[in-house]
Amino acid sequence: MKKKMTGVALAAIVVLTAGCAHRRAEDLPPPPPSSMTPDQGADLGEGSVGNAVVPGSRADFLQSVSSDRVFFDTDSYTLDARARAVLDAQAQWLNAHPNVRVTIEGHCDERGTREYNLALGDRRANAVRDYLQSRGVSPARMQTISWGKERPAVDGHDENAWAQNRRAVTVVPE
Repeated sequence: MKKKMTGVALAAIVVLTAGCAHRRAEDLPPPPPSSMTPDQGADLGEGSVGNAVVPGSRADFLQSVSSDRVFFDTDSYTLDARARAVLDAQAQWLNAHPNVRVTIEGHCDERGTREYNLALGDRRANAVRDYLQSRGVSPARMQTISWGKERPAVDGHDENAWAQNRRAVTVVPE
């Protein structure tokens, strides 16, 4: 009788814990918003009505600024003149749309440790946030996140791919 009860108890434990091993897709958080520009295939359907783009929308942002991203040199979070020009256009658009909040994503290339790249991505995102703030954008409207090397824009193991992955992206929600 004792062996039978042990077997029943063991079977019950297996049945009860089996459901915990799998997460359903609806239990997972949604993926982050896309940070692709129109020339990279982003769908501008959100924020547009017919052929018109709704002012203050993601589509309006991507259409109005020269780029949603700036690039960095290796192991750097310094904004060069080209990056500052892109961010000046972003700041102008953000100041014209004071109700829009943005997320600034910091990214790195695949080289370096995960921890190093997360810290560098954070410094890159903060450099962009600080620059936009210096141009009049309220810091309360901006949040930053570092993806480190976890979300490359381009797959590859050469300088061309690495250069495109060393970036900060200003993301306007859809």
